[in-house]
Amino acid sequence: SSPKRNFPAREAVPFVTEQTTRLVLPSHIEAVADAAAAATGFVQSCGLGEEIAFGIEMAVREAVTNAIVHGNQEDEAKEVEVTFHCLEHALEIEVKDQGEGFDPTAIPDPTDPANILKTSGRGIFLMRSFMDEVDWLARPEGGTKVRLVKKF
Repeated sequence: SSPKRNFPAREAVPFVTEQTTRLVLPSHIEAVADAAAAATGFVQSCGLGEEIAFGIEMAVREAVTNAIVHGNQEDEAKEVEVTFHCLEHALEIEVKDQGEGFDPTAIPDPTDPANILKTSGRGIFLMRSFMDEVDWLARPEGGTKVRLVKKF
């Protein structure tokens, strides 16, 4: 028989699971409320507080509204995909549309006095205000992917 070996006791290592939820929404403005509700539920399931949940919900509302209205032009043949990832120290959200794409640097600054009274153009500003990272990527298959990250 083989001799018994004494291995040193190992410390317990916390095991963090990654959670992911994926929604596919129609290009109807009513779908924004569904995305916002899903965002709130997902944030809670990740164990984050209400103050963080509010900002994330607002950012998701803006990103999905932009995807439906500006990206997909409310075309019923197109969809918006929203993916929520709960990572160890961050919540990452991706919103994908099937539109023509756009240049985020071409959007006028809503804080510029010339733009203060305009009724649109605040979505990107709000997303950047509530999230730690906001990136736009042109998708090779067409459309735009917005990546929103909230660190905790």
